[in-house]
Amino acid sequence: MKKTATALTVLALAGTLGLSACGRTTPAPSATASPSAPAPGTSATSSAPAPAAKTIIVGTTDKVVTIDPAGSYDHGSLEVEVQVYQFLYSFVPGSNVPTPDAAQSCSFTEPTTFQCKLKPGLKFANGDPLTSASVKFSFDRVVSINDANGPASLLGNLDHIDAPDPTTVNFVLKQANDQTFLQILATSAGPIVDEKVMSATALTPDADIVKANAFSGPYTITSYQFNDTAVFAPNPNYQGNMPPAANTGVTLKTFTSDTNLLLAIQNGDVDVAYRSLTPTDLTTLGKDSNVKVIKAKGGEIRYMVFNFKTMPGNTDAQKLAIRQAIASSIDRDAIATNVYQGNYTKLCSYIPDGYVGANQAVCDAYPLSKDNAAKYLSDAGVKTPVTLNIQYNPDHYGSSSDQEYGLIKQQLEATGLFTVNLQSTEWVTYSKERTKDAYPIYQLGWFPDFPDADNYLSPFFLPNNFVANHYSNDAVTKAIQTEVTNTDAASRTKGIQDIQTMLAKDLSTLPLLQGSQTVVIRTNVTGVDLGVSEELYFAPISKS
Repeated sequence: MKKTATALTVLALAGTLGLSACGRTTPAPSATASPSAPAPGTSATSSAPAPAAKTIIVGTTDKVVTIDPAGSYDHGSLEVEVQVYQFLYSFVPGSNVPTPDAAQSCSFTEPTTFQCKLKPGLKFANGDPLTSASVKFSFDRVVSINDANGPASLLGNLDHIDAPDPTTVNFVLKQANDQTFLQILATSAGPIVDEKVMSATALTPDADIVKANAFSGPYTITSYQFNDTAVFAPNPNYQGNMPPAANTGVTLKTFTSDTNLLLAIQNGDVDVAYRSLTPTDLTTLGKDSNVKVIKAKGGEIRYMVFNFKTMPGNTDAQKLAIRQAIASSIDRDAIATNVYQGNYTKLCSYIPDGYVGANQAVCDAYPLSKDNAAKYLSDAGVKTPVTLNIQYNPDHYGSSSDQEYGLIKQQLEATGLFTVNLQSTEWVTYSKERTKDAYPIYQLGWFPDFPDADNYLSPFFLPNNFVANHYSNDAVTKAIQTEVTNTDAASRTKGIQDIQTMLAKDLSTLPLLQGSQTVVIRTNVTGVDLGVSEELYFAPISKS
């Protein structure tokens, strides 16, 4: 392969595989260009002339697992991390392509060498220098710690990193011309941490990170009570692509229930309410003249995970038959309508609608049919009713998960083929137990790291994936590795479609719903923007 796959090539293909149905057709800028103007449907934005800076109060029910990037790959943790850590590249508000943050530029210098040049004179908030050694340390520890709840699965194509001088980083890849690597730098795998503070071999406690002021992003944390209150202040040492803070600081309050969050935004106790209010709450707030409800066009998905070791079934064939019978018994439209009032729609494959390469592979293979479900089980010699122990989370994805899984239980048991035992666990515990084979069948959701179809494939189905459900298929692995490095857009799209057909036969996970994030703001608040990964950026927010 000739050395033609530059950072520009990566960005151009990212645009090709963006959310086409949401209007993400803005031409991709070069790797050193300034952020593009907002593409229609890219983000949820409210804009107006910036008033005098004031402190902003943000309310959420979402929980943090840890603010150590090596141990977190969840929405709540990343919400904090994008405020306080710098990335080589990041997605700025209003843009659907990554732009330089700590880096001046990045490009392929060889088919397997992706080189980044850092801005000179970068510092952490505590004054420690931020150099190529910091970058190498940050990525190396994600891979070496390989925490079950961390983002190491995003770095499966990384062989090693060289830092030949203080401002040069060379990422040496296993496979050439990775069409997603630039975007991966802007994901949960990409926060740059202080090598003088963070452990190279184990997670560093949140309190130690805060005490050391080991932050490189737009904000620092001046006060921190785990999953209660975090106080953010603008970081004077930050030299990145995020706009200067339009506020004097932000207080993030974590509420124990969506009911309390609803009351807080109605009463003006918080300026912004973000994750997670129920569909009923949003309907109520839509009639309140004191607030605005802003919905993003996004690629959030909800799905069910099957643990190949602990799910019911005596043989692989029986386990597959049970998965197929479940897929044939769940009515996605009923869940979307009755539980989420249309805020979610049915998801029929592994890549959500709007992404180039999305298809209907799962719904086509498993139409809603009690007869089909019964035949799968009888053909495999599975005795009915099959007992299913299903775990779900009541806080991370909102309290409507109770109704969602209650309806799933009702639908499965209505076939007469299943007996369902439901259990729920709060997120901080749930996120750890699910990777320890504690749950035979369980709920997960996904928020995109970057606007490329591969973000719904590699993290889920390659070896060492974050789902950790013991699924492995060599043919799928090879096909994913091929699409990631395929520079022909049409051929790559077909490869992505073929992968979904393969995955539908295995059913390691069951796609259920597709939706988007919603933010509620008081009417005096401006500058709210949900980025590509549907995180809420604090810097642009202001209020009058």
